[in-house]
Amino acid sequence: MKDEFAMRKYNTQHQIIQGKTVKKIGRRNVKLDFNGGDVSSDGGMFLLTEVDKQINLLPPVAEIIDRYDTRFEPMVLHSNLKLVRQRVNGIAAGYEDLNDHNEKRHDINHQLAAESDEALASSPTLCRLENGRGGNRKACLRIMEEIVENFIQSFSSAPEELTLDFDATDDAVHGEQIGRFFHGHYDHYCFLPLYVFSGERLLVSYLRPSSRGAATHAWTVLKMLVKRFRREWPDVRIILRGDSDFSGWQMLSWCDDHGVGYIAGMAGNKRLHDITSRTIRKAEKAYRRTGEKAKLYNEVYYAAKAWDRKRRTIVKAEHTSQGANTRYVLSNLEGTPKYLYEQIYCARGNMENRIKEQQLYLFAGRTSCHEWWANQFRLLLSSLAYTLIEHLRRTGLNGTRFAKAQAVTIREKLIKIGAVIVRNTRSIYVHLSSTYPYKAVFNRIVESLVPG
Repeated sequence: MKDEFAMRKYNTQHQIIQGKTVKKIGRRNVKLDFNGGDVSSDGGMFLLTEVDKQINLLPPVAEIIDRYDTRFEPMVLHSNLKLVRQRVNGIAAGYEDLNDHNEKRHDINHQLAAESDEALASSPTLCRLENGRGGNRKACLRIMEEIVENFIQSFSSAPEELTLDFDATDDAVHGEQIGRFFHGHYDHYCFLPLYVFSGERLLVSYLRPSSRGAATHAWTVLKMLVKRFRREWPDVRIILRGDSDFSGWQMLSWCDDHGVGYIAGMAGNKRLHDITSRTIRKAEKAYRRTGEKAKLYNEVYYAAKAWDRKRRTIVKAEHTSQGANTRYVLSNLEGTPKYLYEQIYCARGNMENRIKEQQLYLFAGRTSCHEWWANQFRLLLSSLAYTLIEHLRRTGLNGTRFAKAQAVTIREKLIKIGAVIVRNTRSIYVHLSSTYPYKAVFNRIVESLVPG
């Protein structure tokens, strides 16, 4: 009775439109109010909870945060697991601000997704999580490790090969956050997080100040990943892939010495242009002869003065109506120059799409806390939401029309579903919209996630 009274009081306080007539259809008036009862726009939220149960992602994260929880136990209303689920599920469902939870905490579908039978936490409670026990250095580093461990545990047998895509991106800031700097290339104040993916699966999201180079700490991250993967899978073949920011000779030399393959872009220079000038001229002549884009590949062995050895350097000599477009790539992999460039190196573009998913659709750029580690924690919450969405896409949506859908499409088609909730003493019924157009796909996901 107490819960029902609280909900009636909440609904009464939020009746902004009191049966207002908004239009007429024939002789009937169309009226709007907020008296519909327990109706949710997020009927597919429970899918996220079922994914989490399948891969066991969020409980270990909550256990990490528990170690730094100094709250007085008898006064605690919301466990760290419920708080993490509430925030991660909210991000996945499109609620980027903590203030959104002041309303959505009363949404029964959000409560079910957090496995709670009462109102969820308010924005101040979530803020204390981000700026306190979650947003501290030790917790954030352990959560990063847990994401890697979850990746490892997802394999039933040892993989033969792992390609690790490294990339940095700008994360614009608009306040006085600790660690913000002006970046000349991006022309604004920002952070410069480092991302590492294996295929479409996220391994690392590491916040850094933009006063550092794009490859800062990348070598350390690579060594830690290689060490951990080889401890689990001694025979796994590991390949580093990145743009020219990750072609420093010390890092590549470490790869050569430790049996790690690499393929990384390299900035051109006058010496390289001179060495490859014959190939560049051939591409230009081919364009002059046909009037169509000409593209030729070749390879040379090149070393700058500071390098410890010469390295195989692939040249892509392209000529179009805009002139020469020459690119260089360093690699110790086997294969023809054309194959390595087009099939291996260019595939890194898929990682850039995954970063955009996080930045644009899962709010990884919502780093507006003042403190540094609170912003790192926010980046990790976005990463956890991405991991849930990616697993849903890779498993439950495999073979469907949404197998390659981006996070925003999965959200709009499979999570943002109108639902009426009916509760009694024994059951909670979530009645999804009768006109929902993707019932077959939704049923297939449920069958793959819910046992029995």
